[in-house]
Amino acid sequence: MAIVSYLCLLTLFFSSWAAGSAGEKERFVIQRKAMVERQIKGRGIQDPAVLEAMRKVERHRFVDERLKPIAYDDTTLPIGYGQTISQPYMVGFMTEAAQLKREDRVLEIGTGSGYQAAVLAEIAKEVYTVEIVEPLAAKAKERLIRMGYTNVHFKQGDGYEGWPKFAPYDAIVVTAAPPKIPEKLVEQLKVGGRMVIPVGSFDQELYRVTRTKEGVEKEPIFGVRFVPMVKQKE
Repeated sequence: MAIVSYLCLLTLFFSSWAAGSAGEKERFVIQRKAMVERQIKGRGIQDPAVLEAMRKVERHRFVDERLKPIAYDDTTLPIGYGQTISQPYMVGFMTEAAQLKREDRVLEIGTGSGYQAAVLAEIAKEVYTVEIVEPLAAKAKERLIRMGYTNVHFKQGDGYEGWPKFAPYDAIVVTAAPPKIPEKLVEQLKVGGRMVIPVGSFDQELYRVTRTKEGVEKEPIFGVRFVPMVKQKE
C-alpha cells in the first residue's frame, strides 16, 4: 500500500512539473511573438527571414535564470564579465542591415551569449564567431551546440584580428564598438560584402561598410551605445 501511495505521489509530482514546464514554454512563445510584432516588425524591420529567425530563437535560453522573466523586454541584459546581450531591436536591425542571403558565410565579432550568432545561423549558411572573453566563449559554444546549431563555428580570440582562415566573408557583424573601423576586418570582406559595426569611444555611430572594387563605402546609420571592443593584451 505504501509503495502504491509513493508511486501516486511521484506521478502527481511529475505531472505537475510537466504542466508547469509546458505552461512556461507557452508563455515564452507568446512573449517572443509579441516581441517581434511590437519591437521588431513594429519598428520598421521588414526582412521576412529576420522576422522568422527572431520568432524562432529562444532569447530566454541565453540569459541567467533570474533574468528569464524579462528576456523578451526591449532592453539589453547583463551576461557577466562587463558584457551584455543586445536589445532585441538592435539584433534585428543589424541582421537586416547585413542583407544576408541563404548561401552567405558570416563572421561575427563578439559572440557574447550566442544570441546574435543563433539569429544569424537561422538565415546564413555558415557563421564564424569570435569572442575574446574565454568563459563567455566556452559557455556560448556549449549552449549553441546543445541547441543544435551545427553551422556555427567558434573561436576564442582577439576580434580585431577577425578569423582570416575562413575569409573572405559575405558579411561581418560586430557587436562591440572599436574606436575606429579595424582594417583587418575590412580586408576579410568579399568584394560586395557588408560589415555592420558600431564605431566610437563615447559618441558611437552604427555603420554599414561595403567593400567595393574601388575601395570601401561607409554609410552612417544612427547613434548607438555598445560595450567597447576589447583588444587582446600583448
